[in-house]
Amino acid sequence: MKPAVALVTVFVSACAGAPADPSSAPTKPNLSADSCALARPDFGGAATGTDRDLFAYDVNAPLNLQKVVESTTNGVETSTISFSSPGGGSVTGLLFDPVGRSSLRPGMVLMHGMPGTARGMAAYAQLLAQFGAVVIAIDAPFARRAGEPVRLITEDRGEQIQLIKDLQRAVDVLRARANVDDERIAYLGISYGGAMGALFVGIERRIKAAVLVVGDGGLVSHFTGPEDLNFMAGLSCATRVNWFRAMAPIEPIRFIAHASPTALLLQNGRLDNLVPTADAQALQTAAPQPKTLHWYDAGHGLNQQALFDRHDWLHEKIGLDARQ
Repeated sequence: MKPAVALVTVFVSACAGAPADPSSAPTKPNLSADSCALARPDFGGAATGTDRDLFAYDVNAPLNLQKVVESTTNGVETSTISFSSPGGGSVTGLLFDPVGRSSLRPGMVLMHGMPGTARGMAAYAQLLAQFGAVVIAIDAPFARRAGEPVRLITEDRGEQIQLIKDLQRAVDVLRARANVDDERIAYLGISYGGAMGALFVGIERRIKAAVLVVGDGGLVSHFTGPEDLNFMAGLSCATRVNWFRAMAPIEPIRFIAHASPTALLLQNGRLDNLVPTADAQALQTAAPQPKTLHWYDAGHGLNQQALFDRHDWLHEKIGLDARQ
């Protein structure tokens, strides 16, 4: 199947997931010591330098990249990969390389939804590689262990910080490849990957463009939305307060204001039953320029037009091959 034809038929599987001025004097999330409210906490202002330092790591540490070729299809070599994680252990994922191309290629980092794995992004990653990009899809930390993706315990904080370090490490892997143009690296995240992308773009300075698909403000925003109020009410007061205290300071919506000059595309659906319109609008408002905002009369999975729009935008921003 030709890439242009395949693009018409492939839709990304989006899983349930989930104006700030960086120069202004930011405030910390407001969580009183005896608060037991179900309401969403006040996230305060944009993230501070100290907040952003939580995601620092040694960029010069060995990658220890391990790569095993699985197949070559339509000029794209697909490999399983692993590389050292800054927090210990290994990041796992998939690499898609258009090995038949002789010129420098754009690079892309993909992030899946929740629950999900890198393997769930494989069909889309294959298409993007057929259109000329070298693509890495990684597994989130929760996908590399047993149990629920979100456990509503303070360890969720460590995993979210770990994810952003792992994504930065994925950029290191792309930049280490001889066929990747370091000036044309993009990020694309779906659902949970879209929300976490709002945090990632506030930390990572080496990406030129980022697509946040059906994202919201983050895990706290998601679990304090109208669809989860009954669930939150079933948790003990201590569980809620401790989780809010751990997670609110690293809520992605606090970080996206630092994304500039990375170009942003945010795509959302007016009929999305997982990301309320108000939450999508809040993230769009917090995003700095340059940004492109697209709404669709569609649910969480969006539609074919959204797929075309993001492809055309990536063609313009990083030189992905044009649709035919």
